[in-house]
Amino acid sequence: MLAVLLLSAAVPPGVPPGLEAALASAGPGTRIGLVVADEEGREIVAIRPDDRFVPASNTKMYTTAAAYALLDADATDGGSGATVRLDGRDVVLSGHGDARLSSAPDCQVDCLADLARAVAARTRTVGDVIGDDSAFPDERWPGGMSWNNQVGRYGTAVSALTLDDNVVTLTVTPGEAGGAPGIVGNGYYRVINTAVTMARGKDTLGADRTPGSADVRIVGAIPVGTAETVTLGVDDPAHYAAWRLAALLREQGVRVTGTVRVRHRAIGPSDDPASRGGAPAPRPPEPPVLARLSPPPLSADLRHTNKVSQNLHAELLLRRVGRVTGSGSVADGRAAVIAMLDRAEVPRWSYDFADGSGMSNYNRVTPRAAVRFLRWTGSQPWGVAWRGTLPVGGVDGTLARRFKGTALDGRLFAKTGSLNQSNALSGFLVTAKGRTFAFSALANDMPGDASATRAIDQALLVVAAAY
Repeated sequence: MLAVLLLSAAVPPGVPPGLEAALASAGPGTRIGLVVADEEGREIVAIRPDDRFVPASNTKMYTTAAAYALLDADATDGGSGATVRLDGRDVVLSGHGDARLSSAPDCQVDCLADLARAVAARTRTVGDVIGDDSAFPDERWPGGMSWNNQVGRYGTAVSALTLDDNVVTLTVTPGEAGGAPGIVGNGYYRVINTAVTMARGKDTLGADRTPGSADVRIVGAIPVGTAETVTLGVDDPAHYAAWRLAALLREQGVRVTGTVRVRHRAIGPSDDPASRGGAPAPRPPEPPVLARLSPPPLSADLRHTNKVSQNLHAELLLRRVGRVTGSGSVADGRAAVIAMLDRAEVPRWSYDFADGSGMSNYNRVTPRAAVRFLRWTGSQPWGVAWRGTLPVGGVDGTLARRFKGTALDGRLFAKTGSLNQSNALSGFLVTAKGRTFAFSALANDMPGDASATRAIDQALLVVAAAY
């Protein structure tokens, strides 16, 4: 009852019946902001419209929109593709922001093996294999991201030279009851196996790695008859990509006589757009390109980024839009997003973004600002294409299981978001009368492991039914 009373003070009169109860179901302590606007921009609902909330992965809306605004989403994405050069006897693998480079055995497009074959066709002996990610400054993690996220796939390091989503996968299979399970990886990490196989019971398998360490400890228990994969983030993606290229070269019969090493570009004052007026930092001359990969058009990756909420890809997009007028730094990317939101007439005080993915706890935005931005996208030449990248309720992406079988099944198009004590959902919905509303629902401060997702979904169903 207390939660209902507290929310009553925040819910203005005239809202659809049942909305207050839906929001109150989030429980005590939860702070929810909700703005819903009709086709003319009139606010049907405005609850805490100007409170600032941690938006979690709603941040990706702004990053992907900036990519549509500044990059050619439909052109073959060759400008971002990886290249390989021979610098004397050394092999230099360079990344340029492509998120999709793969070393998978079944790779068909954008494959590291194609670069290995190009080197093998030119020479049978090489010295060092060098991973070069200096196309972007070396800013591997955003400010405000929790350190414990760095070791997993959701918080893996960001690099202009990205391979296999900068993730290493281990496959764990049970042995005999009471014995150790079997573990198969690619050898990049040293595995310390303390897990056990049990005849029956709950799967408690886990992995423990300290950031910066090459040791992975497999812990817990795995039941007989099951198998599990463990995904691990990579601290230095340029090193990992060069390490994998060296392995592929050896498979091609190329002798690698040197070591695996990296070339990074340190972040500095010249990477701050306020200090250099947008001029890119100078790059030293490089040897001629031996082979270059041309990834598929960026539009497919933009769709993937929003549909499944891919953090690494969003961070790479932020740096790529920052490279349009600057050096590809996070500051450059933030400046590009701010310039876009200025054009959308979103007040500067109403948001702050420290990253491109939403993993940073420094990010803030108001529901009213989000709705103003969403409505503005509809007037842009890329607006329809961008809207098509959003998950669809009950249909696909991170909304595949939400709204299924409800009145908003297939009629809600929105970006999800979840982080520490944060849930978010912003986008567009089609009402019972066929009207299209823009909305932003942001929830923070849920106690413990509680979620406000159900409360948000019920509130939007109430709104959709009333109009």
